[in-house]
Amino acid sequence: MEKHLILPDEGSTVALGERIGNACRGGETLLLTGELGAGKTTLVRGVARGLGITRGVRSPTFQLLREYHGRLTFYHADLYRFEPGGDPAAELGLDELPGPGGVLAVEWAERGISDVGGLAIELEFEGTGRRAVLTTTDAGHLHLLAGVEGWNV
Repeated sequence: MEKHLILPDEGSTVALGERIGNACRGGETLLLTGELGAGKTTLVRGVARGLGITRGVRSPTFQLLREYHGRLTFYHADLYRFEPGGDPAAELGLDELPGPGGVLAVEWAERGISDVGGLAIELEFEGTGRRAVLTTTDAGHLHLLAGVEGWNV
């Protein structure tokens, strides 16, 4: 199943992330892709807000994996520094995450995450805003698409 959404500004990107975070029940994996500056970290900040996390979320580019605590434990990974074709999931222990009480968001997922069920979120530049393409074939993540049903900014 796939949804295409228009995000005219940064606020709408955060709002979409917040709706996704609100819909999370635990055990979800969010796989984010898109060019540098496309809004991946901005969307992740919204997801964190939807999970009740008040601590500021920063890109884990140098730390690679950050953990936050809210309604669910939120793991935020960034694979930007990994070369395509490596196995960052094993190196960072992502194959053990998120567990039933957590949510895992992976930026630059195309650099080493494959064959993992989850919600794929591709962010693309569109005019002065962004387009988000949300895709899943995993029945365990369909509720996240339902969480953005009727999206209108």
